[in-house]
Amino acid sequence: MLTLRDFARLIAPTHRRIMHIVSRAKLTMVSDAEGLQRLQVSVLNGETRDNVERFQQYGFSSHPQAGAEVLMLSLGGSRDHPVIIAVDDRRTRPGGAAAGETEVYNDAGVSLRLLADGTLLIKGPLKVRMETPMLEVTGDIKDNCDGGGRTMQEMRDTYNRHQHPGTGLPTEKM
Repeated sequence: MLTLRDFARLIAPTHRRIMHIVSRAKLTMVSDAEGLQRLQVSVLNGETRDNVERFQQYGFSSHPQAGAEVLMLSLGGSRDHPVIIAVDDRRTRPGGAAAGETEVYNDAGVSLRLLADGTLLIKGPLKVRMETPMLEVTGDIKDNCDGGGRTMQEMRDTYNRHQHPGTGLPTEKM
């Protein structure tokens, strides 16, 4: 007859594998040379895993800072083949998003936020730079919008109405 102790000993390897499938860890180092990132993470009681592949969503890439929190899967419950499926950092993650909003951000305060009202809000603490051979805008552009600025159309209209002393209206319209 199988005792409880015998049963526990029999299922111990399976129990260990199940318990090791998902783990929380702390990021200690990132290698972002090519292909999938390789991370070094600290798991459980001082266990360090090196060269762990990190899977990211297609079209998005980031290089998290040491100390970020990691969700690690051990495929088949074996610590011999871990992969990172999520990284987050409560130290820098912006909060306060409304339901349905999405934000891409970094720890320098640069962000691109898709607001619930349909607005695209881009924040660049120093500047916003676009590298493109052509920038097309279907609507108007407003300068100093929070201080009662003017739209580009208003500036064109002002220029086109101005008069030169002795010659009248400008010869070339903007």
